[in-house]
Amino acid sequence: MEWRDEGVVLGTRRHGETSVILEVMTAGHGRHLGMVRGGRSRRMRPLLQVGNRLDLAWRARLDEHLGTFQVDALALHAARLFDSAAAVNALQTVAAHLRLLPERDAHGGLYRALCLVIDHLAEPEAAAELVVRFELMVLEELGFGLDLSRCAATGARERLVYVSPKTGRAVSESAGAPWADRLLDLPDFLTAEAGRRARPEEIDAAYRLTGFFFARHVYEPRGLEPPAARAGFLAALRRGAAPAVPAADAV
Repeated sequence: MEWRDEGVVLGTRRHGETSVILEVMTAGHGRHLGMVRGGRSRRMRPLLQVGNRLDLAWRARLDEHLGTFQVDALALHAARLFDSAAAVNALQTVAAHLRLLPERDAHGGLYRALCLVIDHLAEPEAAAELVVRFELMVLEELGFGLDLSRCAATGARERLVYVSPKTGRAVSESAGAPWADRLLDLPDFLTAEAGRRARPEEIDAAYRLTGFFFARHVYEPRGLEPPAARAGFLAALRRGAAPAVPAADAV
């Protein structure tokens, strides 16, 4: 058995004295593992860093075997992102989300979204929006997608400001007003036309929204804890959004 594809490195672990088990998200073969012989060598280590995009050739005697990878570099993103706490935590967060999916199930849309996220991780404002949209896509792929297109009560498409915690469907301002304290906030940038940049408070609300449904439908039923990197990513975003202290007022 063999195939060739491109993929993004999600992680590695040691295997024997010189090799590693490489975990990648591929364009056409989903999340996939395989052994890289000599993966701990000085030449190979820079290629196998999280976030790098690789050309992959996988071979195994039988399809169900672990198999081996031959790898070549396509885009070495890790080096430019290594010094950013937000970028490193974002990479670890999206990798943790992808591990919620069955291994070897193809998710082409998620792969393309992953590449887009990585391309913009050096831009914190863009990364904040892209990662939360990535989370919405993961929920959809897991079977727990949110319907943010129209009001669950009236069918209206305007003034959608809430989400029902029971159904994951949007609710308009007028329909949800009597139960506002029981509903989740729906940030406007998630339903607005492209080009509408989110405010910091909307980013917080968006991550509370996706975090609620991950906890309810994924983490709690599976007995899992949310990835620590997600909290690290949000903390790094908040530090970046905090206004600078004027020099005259600095202590």
